Amino acid sequence: MTDFLAITPQNFHQQVLQSSLPVLLEFGATWCGPCKRLEPILQQLGDAWQGKARIAKLDVDECSDLAVQFQVMSVPTLILFVDGKPAQRVAGLQTRERLAEKFAPYLQG
Repeated sequence: MTDFLAITPQNFHQQVLQSSLPVLLEFGATWCGPCKRLEPILQQLGDAWQGKARIAKLDVDECSDLAVQFQVMSVPTLILFVDGKPAQRVAGLQTRERLAEKFAPYLQG
């Protein structure tokens, strides 16, 4: 089972922007129902993408500056960072198939 990397303002630069693998970052919140429903889907993607990408989570209430910086208007929002840059984004609860379709072309391997 994939463990989600917890992103904070202190580790964002190193863990996301400097990552050698693409990072799928969920901008979410503990009070967000759709975010909770997205977790098992992200677990499945993380398991399928081992060695190709990392899955990380960011709490918008704790990291509001990062949410503003990346123009996150609703949660959940998923942004795939490749080589330190946002490459693809999806807002709202999506199916695993839809997420795989959007993000798979950017994965390594």
